[in-house]
Amino acid sequence: MEIELFHNLAVGSALVALSVVIHTAGLIGIGAIMPALARRTGLQSSDVGRTLVMTGTVLGILALLTIEVWTWAVTYVWLGATAHLPDALYLSTAMFSTIGYGDMPFDPYWRLLSALEGINGFLLIGLSTAFLVRASTVHGPFRADKHF
Repeated sequence: MEIELFHNLAVGSALVALSVVIHTAGLIGIGAIMPALARRTGLQSSDVGRTLVMTGTVLGILALLTIEVWTWAVTYVWLGATAHLPDALYLSTAMFSTIGYGDMPFDPYWRLLSALEGINGFLLIGLSTAFLVRASTVHGPFRADKHF
């Protein structure tokens, strides 16, 4: 039981750390690229243009979350927690989004790991939401002096 707990916590901690690095680096990149792109193309001068900037920002965040979900899924297959990549992707998406799972085969040895993915996803989705709120009022269509 103790070795199981240690394995789950060790792998989970490494995956959480990796996800945070991916997410933070990605948000820094998105935060630098999207405003610069908006200025260069003139998109910042209209609500429609700023909406396009927000759409690009959302798609960038979705790409980051996808990379993170795939990282967990590949790890599940590598550990033998699930036998097939499609099952691992389903599990990872369900856990990362905090929906949970219950209708697929999964090695119970790694159940704490899957719970850690849920916590990881909850935190990174929250971070993404905070980033979007800030981006939408600074570079996006919702100007603090105009809409609030």
